[in-house]
Amino acid sequence: MKKITLLIICALFITNISAQNLIGAWERYYKSNEGKELKSVVIFSNGFQSISTYELETGKFIKSSGGSWELNGINMTETIEFDTQNEDRVGSKISFKIKFNNSRMTIIDNDITFTKIDDGSPGELNGAWLMAGRVRDGEKRLRNTDGPRKTMKILSGTRFQWIAYNTESKKFMGTGGGTYETKNGMYKENIEFFSRDDSKSGLQLNFNFSIKGNEWNHKGFSSKGVPLHEIWIYRE
Repeated sequence: MKKITLLIICALFITNISAQNLIGAWERYYKSNEGKELKSVVIFSNGFQSISTYELETGKFIKSSGGSWELNGINMTETIEFDTQNEDRVGSKISFKIKFNNSRMTIIDNDITFTKIDDGSPGELNGAWLMAGRVRDGEKRLRNTDGPRKTMKILSGTRFQWIAYNTESKKFMGTGGGTYETKNGMYKENIEFFSRDDSKSGLQLNFNFSIKGNEWNHKGFSSKGVPLHEIWIYRE
């Protein structure tokens, strides 16, 4: 009996380590049917993930999808919260098999391979966050993050993506992403794609940030030059 219990504990421990090894960002390069060089980036945080695809040279946005995930051995199950190409998939679960090590991840059925970019470090904002409110005229104004309309920002150690969507209507409102750095209370974004305006590709934005408990305060200027002070809540 003790041997069986020990084997179960070991199996659970190995599964947990495997899931943790997925945390971070992964990339893949390939060509479109028109011969354009495309880049896909997957970000896995603790319980949530997103994938985005865009043209490498121009930053033209192609597609994105994501939601929650869980791993059981080699079986990955995702619950779709947004999908720019097929909104009918929102709310559904999809399952597929993967194999991976510290540097490569392959979706077995499609033979698609991604290479690891980072393991969730060194950036200080690794995780999934939900827009929870703003500070205007010195007044903190919060909103309910449990509703169907969400703005999520998901970050690895070096990559970020924000997505605005509605799980009830299944509508997608916009997304953008690229690389980021955090240092001495400064948060710097380098935008590589922006679904609403391809010309924003290459833009660099700088913000002040602070984290108190599960709250991230984010202060600076938007891509349109508008002052902002956002409040994001860590998504459990």
